[in-house]
Amino acid sequence: MMGILNVTPDSFSDGGRYDSLSSALKRAHVMFNEGADIIDIGGESTRPGSDPIDEETQLSRVIPVIKALSSSSSMSDVARVISIDTTRSKVAAYAVSAGASLVNDVSAGTDDPLMFEVVARLNVPIVLMHRQGTSKNMQDNPHYTNVVEEVIDFLRLRAECALAAGISRNNILVDPGIGFGKTRLHNLQLINNLHRFVSELAYPVLLGASRKRFMGAMCQEPEPEDLLGATIATTVLGVLAGVRVFRVHDIKPNRQAVIVTQAAMAV
Repeated sequence: MMGILNVTPDSFSDGGRYDSLSSALKRAHVMFNEGADIIDIGGESTRPGSDPIDEETQLSRVIPVIKALSSSSSMSDVARVISIDTTRSKVAAYAVSAGASLVNDVSAGTDDPLMFEVVARLNVPIVLMHRQGTSKNMQDNPHYTNVVEEVIDFLRLRAECALAAGISRNNILVDPGIGFGKTRLHNLQLINNLHRFVSELAYPVLLGASRKRFMGAMCQEPEPEDLLGATIATTVLGVLAGVRVFRVHDIKPNRQAVIVTQAAMAV
């Protein structure tokens, strides 16, 4: 389970709630206590319509949290990991130096041509996510001829580029990018075909559908916080498809969904 920790003033679901050091650490400890294996810390909102944030601002937001968290007793369990959510190689490098050990890049290395080189040197895992366009314009008019085929092809190509840059195959994860340059139909088609990402790409798959607005429209729930049931549904579908990592806001209920689904599959 990957817990989302946005230390930003403007993220779509929880912007401004955890943008102080004390509130961010408190939230991280809550997620660890609820069973999070990874805390994904981001200093730049990637919500639809958002503008890019400069590296220095990102660093000022995330580095104090990473340093404090990595030195706390909550990190005594070696299975616990701090992830840095960034598309910038400089932010990734400083974050790893501060205690992070995973890079989550929503651009799959396309925003910063140095990202793969830096990650290869750092020898840490990287999540490669599909996004059509940029965060600023990705929801303007998303279009695909075949969204499943195109996203699989993109992730395969980016993984090949990562390998060519020296990143170990064991350090690559892929994410179809639910909500990043997709319509509601595109998102549903991707979720319905998660098994193909698992079988055809042969890399661990991460699913990040937590509280996404396409589900809010379907469920007639305008507030992201009211989409726990919808998020759990995507988690169960992900488990059935073989997804390995779930990036969510609500750790405990989604972890319960994983445990029960896996137990039923094992009978």
